[in-house]
Amino acid sequence: MKASMKRKRIFWLAAWGVCCAAVAGAMIWAAGQSAVCSNADLTNVPVVPAVAAQSNAPEGEKRVFLTFDDGPSATTESVLDILKEKQVCATFFVVGAENNQKYLPLLQRMTAEGHQIGLHSYSHSYKTIYESTTAFWADIKQLRQTIEPYVDLDTVHWLRFPGGSTNTVSHKYGGSGIMKSLKEQVEEKGYRYVDWNVCAEDAAGGHPSAETIYENVVNEAEGKTTCVVLMHDTKVTKNTVKALPDIIDWFAENGYRFCGISELDQQI
Repeated sequence: MKASMKRKRIFWLAAWGVCCAAVAGAMIWAAGQSAVCSNADLTNVPVVPAVAAQSNAPEGEKRVFLTFDDGPSATTESVLDILKEKQVCATFFVVGAENNQKYLPLLQRMTAEGHQIGLHSYSHSYKTIYESTTAFWADIKQLRQTIEPYVDLDTVHWLRFPGGSTNTVSHKYGGSGIMKSLKEQVEEKGYRYVDWNVCAEDAAGGHPSAETIYENVVNEAEGKTTCVVLMHDTKVTKNTVKALPDIIDWFAENGYRFCGISELDQQI
């Protein structure tokens, strides 16, 4: 009897271990297929690329660049309604994956209302886009083809790397030098790239509240004269929409001018 019970315990322990391994494996796979940018992907995010930081803005002027990654989505219209009500501009770094495609016509509204469009990724799958530099630019080409019916591509010059330009997740797929190579190729391809120096952390696990998102932005923006704010435009970041009016009000009350991303290096 005791021997039989012991064998059963060994069996169930072994089965439990297999289940845990399967779950862990699924989580690792999912990380490689990340659908949103994560602040944890980054090691040392610069304010903006050094060349872009050499803007000719008047000395002492305070500027804020509101940026939204990973849309368009089910929340985009709400974001655009708030921006229109507050009469401020933003930049949307868009994705062309299957769950985005039904919302792509909203890109026309974005540009009609004075917002800028930037490239983010077609698939946003780190495993796919960071396999090689060739794979990355093939993904960008596919994104351009996908948004072409809705956007004048001659006006699209900026991109944001999924995970940012200093992400280390890409090293697992394309080697430790892939981001350095991609950054060198950006200008050759006729683009500029931008990271951020204020992160809402609205895509963090646990679905942060609107109050937390607001506090994240304000705490990181405090003391900066140029703020490039990273937020997300996805179906799971509804609290970003709730926080957005207060975020805009804070920047307005503190004397910031709202800018499109092209002004990072545009003569003013």
